[in-house]
Amino acid sequence: MKNYTTLSEAINDLTKKGYTYNFNIKSDYIECAEHNLQLQPDEFEIDEVYRFQEMSDVDNESILYAISSVHNNLKGLLVNAYGIYAETASAVLVAKLSLNK
Repeated sequence: MKNYTTLSEAINDLTKKGYTYNFNIKSDYIECAEHNLQLQPDEFEIDEVYRFQEMSDVDNESILYAISSVHNNLKGLLVNAYGIYAETASAVLVAKLSLNK
């Protein structure tokens, strides 16, 4: 895995590598709005994970997941805050995302 200085640098580089869709966390799945798809934890893989913290605000931390779904022929990115701003998700989804931190 490559080391990135900023979140935007990582997003730009991973997009060039084919991670072109955007995923969002829902209660027990991730969603790809562009394809109106809901992916359960067993329907996607986390290929890469990167953490970022803004130097000016230690409470502003984010995590970037490069995600692929072979079954749906999709590659995309999920950006999520962690710490006090983290989204609420089911235990199964949290476990899937936590495996790669």
